[in-house]
Parts: sequence; C-alpha cells; structure tokens
Amino acid sequence: MAVRNYIPETLEEALELRRDEHAIPLAGGTDIMVQHREGIGIAPDVGKPVMIISNLAELKGIRRRDDGFVEIRALETPASIASSDIVPWHVRQAAARMGAIALRNMATIGGNIGNASPKGDLPQPLILLDAEVVVASVGSERRMLLDEFILGSKKTALRDDEIITSVLIPEKEFTHLFYRKIGTRRANAISKLSLSAAAVIRDGIIEDFRASSGAAGPKVIRSREAESLLTKRQVSEIPDIADDFIAAWDRAISPHAMPRYRRNTTSRMLLHFLEALQDETLTGIIG
Repeated sequence: MAVRNYIPETLEEALELRRDEHAIPLAGGTDIMVQHREGIGIAPDVGKPVMIISNLAELKGIRRRDDGFVEIRALETPASIASSDIVPWHVRQAAARMGAIALRNMATIGGNIGNASPKGDLPQPLILLDAEVVVASVGSERRMLLDEFILGSKKTALRDDEIITSVLIPEKEFTHLFYRKIGTRRANAISKLSLSAAAVIRDGIIEDFRASSGAAGPKVIRSREAESLLTKRQVSEIPDIADDFIAAWDRAISPHAMPRYRRNTTSRMLLHFLEALQDETLTGIIG
C-alpha cells in the first residue's frame, strides 16, 4: 500500500499540511520506521500521510536567548546537542549516550520527545531541568512544561494540527551534578534505567534538589514530594532524612519490567548522590 508523502519547503507549508491532511512529521525516522515496519523492502504503513520535514531551516539551531533560556530547535540531532557548549550538562550527557553514532546523527530532539517512550534518552534530563516544549499550528503557538506535555507511554498533549518546534531549557547553575544511564552497553543500547540529579548547596544549606528517572514507569519520574524533603534543609540533616526520601521515591516509580532491579538500582544511585552531597570536598560532577 502506497503511503502519501509530502516535502514541505517551509514551516508554514508544513503546518498547513498538518491542519489539512493531519500528515505525520518525519525527520530522522529512527522511531517511526521501527514501530511501523512491515518487512524487508516494504514501506511502513503509518495510517496517515507523511511529510518529510528534515530540510526545514526554521526548525534547526541551538542558541542562548535573552530571556534566560537555551533554545534547541526540534530538528537538532543528539550529535549536535552533545557537542554544543551552551546546552546544559545533563542533556549533553544523555545525547552523547543515545544509541550508535549513526542514530545520533539522524535522530532529532523533537522526535525523541514526540515518541514519548519512557526509555527515551532526552526527556529524562529535560524534565529534571524544567524544560518547556513549544508547539505550533497555523496562526498560533503554545508552550508547556515537558513534564506536562508527555502524558504517559507513547502519549503526548500534541494536537493533530501541531508540530513540535523547539525545546526551551532554563539556564541554572548547580553545585552538584549526576547522570547515569544503565544499559547493555554504555551507548549502543536502549536504556534499562537512567537517572539525573542536581543540587545547589551554599553555606551548608540545600537550596535546590531535584532528580528524575527514566525507564522506571510509564513516563519520566520526578517526585516533587521527595525533593521537598531535602530542599531548604541542612546538609547535616541528610542522614536523618535519607530513608524517608528513598521511600518517597519508591512510591513515585512504577516499573513494569524487572521492578525489583529498577527499584533497588534507583535507590542505590540516589543514595550515592546523597552521600556525595555530604562530602564538603566534592562539587561539580559526581561519578
């Protein structure tokens, strides 16, 4: 069965195709081609027309904005994100470990977000950093927290006349950073589990604490309840709070496969980060 396809020359034309034909945007295609594969030599049937948007200049670029956000346009690849010195550290780490080299040069941040896989590499650190997603339709634009845009596994708030155009990440300095992806291999694997964490500690006070976990539920997990237990507390109080913190995180995650492994491993990574926060000689990247 032939698939109708379009190659719009401008974002405006692409938005009109979304409105009139509900055409599915296709850039890297690293997710959609696998999900809808029909067999060797057979074009995948996605059920709707497809529009190839990989040539749209309006959806490319990484820049620091005057309003305190780093903007990554939707067609930027993990390879370009990993090599940009203005992209926050956590996001660069996730991008650098996303699949094989060929995939990192083909996939896009818009596609990785739009796919909404709980194992997706980029949404996990983006949600940690309170990133926002910008979507456009003919004549309008809206933005919302990525944590609210991704509704669940393979589900987003994207309407059938909209296209993801960019991601906005608030610029913020942290004193302590942690990122780890656990897979069969360091990079060329779908994540079995991933965790990002960050903190700001000044004069012995935890001014900010946050963590996010991927592949531990139907979407990226970030427990504000757990974070609130540590925020504005003294570092010296961590040993007294740690058990309640881990319990709150354990309530937040809901791993479907290998639940005991994912719960135990998540707890160990979080405890490792908490221990590092108590060491006054350690700042910056926590291994």
